[in-house]
Amino acid sequence: MKQMKQLIDRIISRVNVNLNEFEFDTEGFVKNAIDYEKLLKFYAFYGITSHHPIYFHFKNSNVAGSYFLGKCYVGRSAIYKSDVRGDELKRKGDNIRCAKDIPLVEDEMITIRDSLLYKTLVHSNSHNLESPEQFGIHNTISAHYVNIHGTTLEGCFLGPFATVDLMNLHSCIVGEFAYVQAGELFHRKIDPGTVWVRSQNFEFKYKFRNDILDNFVGVNSSSQPRGIIYDFVKEREHDYEKLFDVMNLEPIKAPDSSAVNRYALVQGKINIGENVLVAQRAFLDNAVMGDGSNAQENTYIIHSNLSKNCITAHGGKIIYSDIGRETFVGFNSFLNGKPDARIKIGEGCIVMPHTIIDSDAPIKIPDEHLIWGFIGSGEDIKNHTIALDDLAEVRDTLRIGKMVFTGKGSVFIDAFRRRINQILLTNGALFHEGEDRGHAQDDQNISFNIIQPYRTGEHNGLYPSIRIKP
Repeated sequence: MKQMKQLIDRIISRVNVNLNEFEFDTEGFVKNAIDYEKLLKFYAFYGITSHHPIYFHFKNSNVAGSYFLGKCYVGRSAIYKSDVRGDELKRKGDNIRCAKDIPLVEDEMITIRDSLLYKTLVHSNSHNLESPEQFGIHNTISAHYVNIHGTTLEGCFLGPFATVDLMNLHSCIVGEFAYVQAGELFHRKIDPGTVWVRSQNFEFKYKFRNDILDNFVGVNSSSQPRGIIYDFVKEREHDYEKLFDVMNLEPIKAPDSSAVNRYALVQGKINIGENVLVAQRAFLDNAVMGDGSNAQENTYIIHSNLSKNCITAHGGKIIYSDIGRETFVGFNSFLNGKPDARIKIGEGCIVMPHTIIDSDAPIKIPDEHLIWGFIGSGEDIKNHTIALDDLAEVRDTLRIGKMVFTGKGSVFIDAFRRRINQILLTNGALFHEGEDRGHAQDDQNISFNIIQPYRTGEHNGLYPSIRIKP
């Protein structure tokens, strides 16, 4: 275990050097999060299919309980109970659009070096035009239930339940439950509970009130997460244990065009439609998944109904809710309905990432609305929603409550709808008569393989150096 502890100390030192200007020390988080015995307890596993280029290389690392798909390199890193999904990596010959199309000369690879990813999701592909063949995460520590989505990171710390989306960050701190999609950031500190989307044509910004944020996602004196959302996830962790006790389980009944991952938890009365994707570590309990809908990694669909072509992005939680067709529920959103106070969201709505709806009275939001922030009662709806038609008319600045939008509303809506359509296409929701295959079809026949660390000796806690090729 000595070498394992040296590895963790090395990672802390590397990250702290990058964050020195903030006088930020990551040691408190790491030392209180890491249980070295657990790094021995869990096997790691990887999936292979005929649809994904295969290359896995693990070196001088621990990857306990983590899942890998696609081309990945992990060196001098610790990755604990994380999902590293390379099924959307760019391929050799793909064109990168900039001033002029540039074809890739090799397949893109996820490269993780000198980093600690703790219960973190890594997905999509790099949006760094300077290194299009490498989705890089270097000298970075991420806390519980972070989403790293198409984002290159160098020398960063990401707090619990943070999301970094389609961008590049260098020597940055992203606070707990913050969502940021803002191009390239250097030496920035993003406050906890900030939701920030920025492009050339628009900017959306919202920040949760401190008392509300602390109630749902806070950090205790040991630098560990606490709050309603963390408790919700923690209480259900034990339900996953049976999935990892054996390699082969009876498949979940689903149409031939749909896929329910072997490592998804499905219980209660379930109705799964055509072209549905249920990803690993998704949690379904008494749920209806309409045709073309999806439950992505770390999502929870409980006593809820999703209509056709609904998207539940990574970490989204939908409880006692009814979601209209073609509605997008963003990263880490928490729609916490109750048995006698259901949440009803209309068709064609966009629920912004990191939205919280938690009310003891029923909540109903009409079709074609943008939804954000915190809704704790019916009165909060007017300050946290807007009809998409009204937003499309905005040309300058719009302020509603604590939300500020600047730029062209129509461009914002068009950009979101294009992304939603791309997600549906990529996930296989539009599959028909053999055309437009996606994850729901390609993931049906994944083969899973396990690897384990040394349990004794000099390398106790580390995994052997392994290179897996076609």
